[in-house]
Amino acid sequence: MWSRIPAALPGLVFALARPVPANAQTPRDTTALILLGTGTPVPSPSAQGPATAVTVGDRIFLFDAGAGVMRQMAAANLPYRGGPITGVFLTHLHSDHTLGLPDVILTSWVMGRQRPLSIIGPPGTREMADHILAAWREDIAVRTDGLEHGVPGGHRVAVTETKGGVVYDSAGVRITAIPVPHGNWAWSLGYRVDAPGRSIVLSGDTRPSEALAEAARGVDVLLHEVYPEVRLQPEPRPGGEDWVAYMRSFHTSDRELGALAARAKPGLLVLHHVVRMGASDEELIAGVRAGGFRGPVVVGHDLQRF
Repeated sequence: MWSRIPAALPGLVFALARPVPANAQTPRDTTALILLGTGTPVPSPSAQGPATAVTVGDRIFLFDAGAGVMRQMAAANLPYRGGPITGVFLTHLHSDHTLGLPDVILTSWVMGRQRPLSIIGPPGTREMADHILAAWREDIAVRTDGLEHGVPGGHRVAVTETKGGVVYDSAGVRITAIPVPHGNWAWSLGYRVDAPGRSIVLSGDTRPSEALAEAARGVDVLLHEVYPEVRLQPEPRPGGEDWVAYMRSFHTSDRELGALAARAKPGLLVLHHVVRMGASDEELIAGVRAGGFRGPVVVGHDLQRF
């Protein structure tokens, strides 16, 4: 859709790039991208932990599970009762991307989930899930055997670990994991979703990645993390000089993203998981433009829908 917008119609581009209200109703075959959380490890009342939903009809594909994810699903009017989450896809195991995973596992069960929850992620995901269930074993026993009459076994998970490749392919939806470089993490993933009427790439956390750029070539939407390059400087604290090296090794600057997007040419570029360092939306977009991208670009905020 986005890739077919004529370049000569900037007003139309602006109108179509506006987010749809979170409570908007969509046809059963419509593919939507919903930003449940766009934040960073630093707590912010306006940006919950990183989490993104891609909905296709009544299927919900959840990418990452930051803090507040289930409450954001409720705020986005997603039907979390009965456990309709088709699958959870983790980009990597940093705490800010996984703090909400116990919430997803246990709350979806409390709200009626009966089947094992499918969780796909990099190596280490199974161990994390096993430890979550072990940590809440008393809660599980009380809810199952006590007066709540929880669904026996409804808390279970089915974990698939991946290092890349197709991880889901059913009923017109194909999801492919893309290995990306994220500092000294052994495994970090982006994802490409091909669904009815829509192709979407989610970067996860990564420094500039040619594999991701290739996967995003010509997609309708590229959702990518970013930081403002002109704001990058050592932090005023002991060891703060490592901050610059950390950001360059683990993340992608606005100018680097602009260059990447100029090659990939997505129909729409959405910035999320922004390490702002005081930068405004306008400054971030200017950095992307300075990198060379001339297509539609917006800075994502919680509960926006594209």
